[in-house]
Amino acid sequence: MSDEVQPGFVRVRLDLSYDGADFSGWAKQAGGRRTVQGEIEDALRTVTRSGGTTYELTVAGRTDAGVHARGQVAHVDLPREVWAEHHTKLLKRLAGRLPRDVRVWALREAPGGFNARFSAIWRRYAYRVTDNPGGVDPLLRGHVLWHDWPLDVDAMNEAARGLLGEHDFAAYCKKREGATTIRTLQELSLVRGEDGIITATVRADAFCHNMVRSLIGALLFVGDGHRPPDWPGKVLAAGVRDSAVHVVRPHGLTLEEVGYPADELLAARSKEARNKRSLPGSAGCASC
Repeated sequence: MSDEVQPGFVRVRLDLSYDGADFSGWAKQAGGRRTVQGEIEDALRTVTRSGGTTYELTVAGRTDAGVHARGQVAHVDLPREVWAEHHTKLLKRLAGRLPRDVRVWALREAPGGFNARFSAIWRRYAYRVTDNPGGVDPLLRGHVLWHDWPLDVDAMNEAARGLLGEHDFAAYCKKREGATTIRTLQELSLVRGEDGIITATVRADAFCHNMVRSLIGALLFVGDGHRPPDWPGKVLAAGVRDSAVHVVRPHGLTLEEVGYPADELLAARSKEARNKRSLPGSAGCASC
């Protein structure tokens, strides 16, 4: 797959956010389910007056049903004449056409070699949970998980440190045919705010399906005393799903930011991200 934009087209970067509560995830699906990609592509088709032509989006990270995003990034290739005609008013027109639970904040011509998915060097998520015995603030109920056991944040951070680095995260991922589960977990840390909400920051080069929510599920078991701090690391080393690792509910999870290298490194990063990936001493497997 090449990142060369077809002659006569312009690659446009979109920065966007959405409340995932009423979406069946990012990606378009059969059966007419409501998705973020579908809503934005429909809006683009309308405001550019493209008739039956759909300009398809490529996204940095496909979020699951119910997961939110504050710093999502996508790109779309538009005919140069369409971009020239509409780009000055496109942002405002999209704001008028899109539903209120999805917003595009910026539109700009992308630098050469940019691919929203493959050029990214990290994605940063936040998962928010409270152990307040009274439950969750009603105004935050769509973005914070309630855990009905007291949580020891120090124990959770101790457990998290044992998961950092490059590993095969098969024990924390829903396996997909032909996709690798090798990832580099760059940050996993938890902080309790003055409001009592615990925010877990999770940053990696990429994530496999259900990885963040499974990691949080394991850490919650440590935090409430059901498992010792070394248990999540043992699950990781075993390399197989453990029935005790629960995939926590999606509404506490938000994609906060996507990181990219300097413009001159975008194409090289995109090529590297497509290469087969393996751990030292193991056979390679296709990158997802």
